[in-house]
Amino acid sequence: MTAKGLYCEAGNFHIYKIQADPTCRPLEVVRCHIFITESTFGLPVYRWPEPKAVYGDINAWWSANQKAGRASLLYAYAAGKAQRVIMGLDISLGPIFTHRSVEELNRRYRASGIALPDTTSLDFAGRKTDVSSALIVAPPLVHGTEWTRPFKEVSTGFASGWMRIRGMRRRRSVDRGFVLSDHADWPGLLSVILSTGAEEIFVCHGYTSVVVRALKEKGLDAKILEAPFMADEEND
Repeated sequence: MTAKGLYCEAGNFHIYKIQADPTCRPLEVVRCHIFITESTFGLPVYRWPEPKAVYGDINAWWSANQKAGRASLLYAYAAGKAQRVIMGLDISLGPIFTHRSVEELNRRYRASGIALPDTTSLDFAGRKTDVSSALIVAPPLVHGTEWTRPFKEVSTGFASGWMRIRGMRRRRSVDRGFVLSDHADWPGLLSVILSTGAEEIFVCHGYTSVVVRALKEKGLDAKILEAPFMADEEND
């Protein structure tokens, strides 16, 4: 299997998704005898909406914040997710600012030929920059830190597969949650696994027992593969 996405050295497998993403190549499934898969979102409740609808929700939230005199601060992981979000923004609405870590990845994406919309790092523009009509993309690790304190009137959002569960939005203490993940959802996982035609399937990282049980019910030889890390909410 080849896929564009995050690569986990510890587990030696790819994180993959089947949804279209303009910032990377589409997933290519290669038939094989043995397949090792992650299962971060391996529960039936995790089913992703179409990205176009999610982008529409983000742009509508941004527009509503502008009318209310608030900046829009959207949390998204700096590598991959932030660029995917930025590609879906309506650039006619206003300026797009970023955290320096996001901007550095944006620079590398552009250097590789990905035509991202124009963005400006707030760390270089100056913290007194007027962001009242802007959308700001920053990694979730800066939430509640000194970096966010200059924003007086601001609405916060988080783009993540974890936002599929309402309680996660409250746990993250953000105003809006947008369901967008770089992992396969439940039907995506099963679809990819079945498409490989693998005789043996090893499942790690996430809801392993649930996925293994579902595969065994389909008559497949599936096993849990113990990996030296656990599923977490910092990787979605």
